[in-house]
Amino acid sequence: MSSTDIDVGKVGTNPGDPLPRLEGHVSHGRFERVLKAGHFAVTTEIAPPDSADPDEVLVRAAMFDGYVDAINATDGSGAHCHMSSLAVCAILTRLGYSPILQISCRDRNRISIQGDTLGAAALGVCNVLCLTGDDVGAGDHPEAKPVFDLDSISLAQTIRTMRDKKTFLSGRKLDLEPRLFIGSSINPFVPPIENRADQLAKKIASGAEYIQSQYCFDMPVLKDFMSRARDLGLTEEAFIIIGVGVLPSAKTAKWMRSNVPGVHIPDDIIRRLEQAEKPKLEGRKICAEIMQQLKEIDGVAGAHVMAYRQEQWVGDVVKRSGVLGDRKPWAPEKTDTTIGTVS
Repeated sequence: MSSTDIDVGKVGTNPGDPLPRLEGHVSHGRFERVLKAGHFAVTTEIAPPDSADPDEVLVRAAMFDGYVDAINATDGSGAHCHMSSLAVCAILTRLGYSPILQISCRDRNRISIQGDTLGAAALGVCNVLCLTGDDVGAGDHPEAKPVFDLDSISLAQTIRTMRDKKTFLSGRKLDLEPRLFIGSSINPFVPPIENRADQLAKKIASGAEYIQSQYCFDMPVLKDFMSRARDLGLTEEAFIIIGVGVLPSAKTAKWMRSNVPGVHIPDDIIRRLEQAEKPKLEGRKICAEIMQQLKEIDGVAGAHVMAYRQEQWVGDVVKRSGVLGDRKPWAPEKTDTTIGTVS
């Protein structure tokens, strides 16, 4: 049976059970199935709570139900401390969600990372995103000691070794390998821009099978990047998912342009927000329009919607964009006993 014959909305016998692994697939997960079936995928991210309450995770995830194919659980984003990505993924998996485990090299050495990788796979997690991680000086624990034993490229190589060679980095054999769909990140907008496609090639060569990008607001630069990626054959080797952002105001857009490296927001977008009677609504319209443009670019396999502290608008943006067509991503059935059910 080919991947295009599969109903990507089906789950196992019980919520969270792994799906049967298809021929040519590396994981048991739904996210890989969606991409390999040729669908335009939509992902988003959940901000882990400053809490030990699992219901907080599920209430946040429920806002994305029926709109996204996978949910990134951020790992100390911005070097700020929250519930761990591994714990968030375990909570989401038990209801059948398709979470993406983020692993930041900043905080753990290779022993800990390999242990967490096995643990995540044992808990049913099927997707991982390899990140170097923000410097601790940017966060709320600047006195913390950074590790950086690995970087994003060597991390992907490590997980690929564990999965495909069935060994630890030490060479010691694994009894059962972690069947994880491996991803990495890219920022096409950081100078020198002409070198970004070469960096993408290195990440794919290291083992990345899908790529999520940072925010995209500058379409001409993205189109040039994708042209270079196609010329190098990279779009045939990995699924490229482009990041989009929901801008609530011109003030926020100006701040991001001045303070977030690699984020260029064109003047015309800022003018639209300044002139809008309802800036938050205009920001959602802009995000939806960018998603529509992304779907028309050859080699773009999906959109990663980032809406920090505006998670409630992700569904609205996806619906406005129309990029899913008549496809509705899987979501858990709501019952009175479901943890995290929102009325």
